[in-house]
Amino acid sequence: MDRDTLLSVFSSSGPIILPVIHVINDQQVELNIRIALDNGCKGIFLINHDFPYPQFIPLICNIRERFPQLWLGVNFLGITGHIAFPILGTLKSKGIMVDAYWADDARINEKLAIDKQIEAKEILNVKKNSGWDGLYFGGTAFKKQRKVEVEDYSLAASIASDYMDIVTTSGVATGQAPNLSKVKIFRKACKSTPLALASGTTRKNASIYASYVDIFMVATGINIKGDFYNIETKALRELINIINK
Repeated sequence: MDRDTLLSVFSSSGPIILPVIHVINDQQVELNIRIALDNGCKGIFLINHDFPYPQFIPLICNIRERFPQLWLGVNFLGITGHIAFPILGTLKSKGIMVDAYWADDARINEKLAIDKQIEAKEILNVKKNSGWDGLYFGGTAFKKQRKVEVEDYSLAASIASDYMDIVTTSGVATGQAPNLSKVKIFRKACKSTPLALASGTTRKNASIYASYVDIFMVATGINIKGDFYNIETKALRELINIINK
C-alpha cells in the first residue's frame, strides 16, 4: 500500500487520527467510540491492555455488531501475527470483519538482509493464508521491544516497508514522543509506504510531526488526565483541529 491509497481508504487529504481505546468492557468501549465518531474520527483501535486476548474476542464481536460500518483496528497485546492473523481469519469467516491489526513487534531484524527476514516473512505468509485481508500495522523500533540503535533506524524502516502495509513506530514508552529526527529518518526510508506514529502525540507537538506521519494512533494525548481508559472530548477536538490546519 502507498500513502495515496491509504488516504483514499479514509477519504482524507492529510494525516489521520485513530484513537486507541484501552478496553475495560463493552459499555466503556462504546462510549469512547461514540466520542471519537462524533468528533469526526475515521476509525479507532482497540487494545486488550488489562486481560488476555481470548477475553478480548467476544468484545470485538459485540462492538462490530453495534457498529457495522466502523473502521475497526485491534492490537492483541503481547502476540505477533503468527497468532493474530488466524484469529482474524476465523472472525472474518463468521462475518466479523476487523479492518486492521497492529502488532507491537513485526519481528523485523535490521541486522539481517531484507531477504533473510525469516520471522517477518513467516508472519506475512500466515497472513496470506489466514483468509484475512485487512491492513497490517507492524511495530518497528517500537517501545518496550528489542532496542534498535539510532544508526539502524533507516535500514529497519526500509526493510519493514516490504513486510507490512503501514510501518508503525513510537517513542521509548507509552505517552512519550519520539525524537523528530527518528520520524524524519523513518519517513525517508519508508519512501511511499505509509508511516504511523503510536506514542506521544499531543496537541503541543502534533504539528511538528504532521508533515512526516500518515496516521497518528493516540491514547494518552487525548485521554482525560489521569485516566488511562477514557477520551476527553475537548482534547480530541483540539488535536483534530491542529492536524487539519
